[in-house]
Amino acid sequence: MRSHTPHLHHIPLLQRSDVEPNLKKPPSSQTQKTKKRNEKDMASIEMDAFDRLPDSLILLIFNYVSDIKTLISCRSISKRFNSLVRQTESLLLKVDCVISPDSDSDSDSDSLLFSVLRSLLNSLHGFLLPHRKPPRALTSPAQILCHFDSIRRLEIELPAGDLKLEKSAIVKWKAEFGKTLKSCVILGFRSGGESDELSSDFTGGLKTRVVWTISALIAASARHYLLREVVRAHSQMERLVLTDRDEEGTVVMYREGLKESRISIAEAAGGEEWPETKRTVVPSVRMRMRHAPRLELKSGCRVEAATLVVVRACCGGAHECGDAEDTELAMGAFAGEVYAEAVQALLDYKGYLLEMNSF
Repeated sequence: MRSHTPHLHHIPLLQRSDVEPNLKKPPSSQTQKTKKRNEKDMASIEMDAFDRLPDSLILLIFNYVSDIKTLISCRSISKRFNSLVRQTESLLLKVDCVISPDSDSDSDSDSLLFSVLRSLLNSLHGFLLPHRKPPRALTSPAQILCHFDSIRRLEIELPAGDLKLEKSAIVKWKAEFGKTLKSCVILGFRSGGESDELSSDFTGGLKTRVVWTISALIAASARHYLLREVVRAHSQMERLVLTDRDEEGTVVMYREGLKESRISIAEAAGGEEWPETKRTVVPSVRMRMRHAPRLELKSGCRVEAATLVVVRACCGGAHECGDAEDTELAMGAFAGEVYAEAVQALLDYKGYLLEMNSF
């Protein structure tokens, strides 16, 4: 039997286009629109999920953030954020450059924190524009905080401390205020080994310790004066802390103290004037002072001319706080292992009572 072999020319040839799809063919405009619509829908789903968060949860997040610069930036995200940021209750204001609200006055008795900066700005402006009055500063804490309506807890951090002491001297203080000073704890010492006042007698180096004490009280009263507009403008505030980046001093005001201060500010607005010294008047005070010529701390630090002063406003015949109350106040004044240990060590030394008139 003869086999039949098909002739090759009878087999149809396959075209390349029948075997391979056209991979280089660009997607159609309809496909691109569909893809963009899907991406937009996904973004919308994510945004809708965030929008479903209740206001209370977003406010909780804002209170946790607390930094005012960050919160002010959040206001531009949406109308909802803009309205919720104003309701934040816990705030932290880090001030890079502070100008007092009344820095355009002609008084030469500004607080140490503002006097140099004010004079430089006024001199420069007067040189450039001698016939125009310098514009009012727009960087006071009160002006920055006008963007917030529901402040309850506020911390303000200044760029630096106020005290300008001799080299190697370290002074820390914490003061509580109402309408005026209630109490203040002051810790001072020298960190080097060059002290010439190592006498174990209390009178040895007394002048230096008194200078440290008065300097701390003046710095505290100047900071309290700076806060008067903030206290007046925010009636819901329950706690106010003013500190500095150097961790030198802290002013604290609690609910009752803030209430006292508002009443005092309202009375002053009715006719009584604020002092021209640009600081709150320090009332007559009682001081319990302890001194150690040298301390060897367990942490390995060695400090000299160590001084601890607990200051309280005189109560005018009311119950005077005793040594136990002063000890409790001193123990809670400072954070940090070295400072807490120094306070604990100084509390073992004899305390001397002193009084100082109002200034």
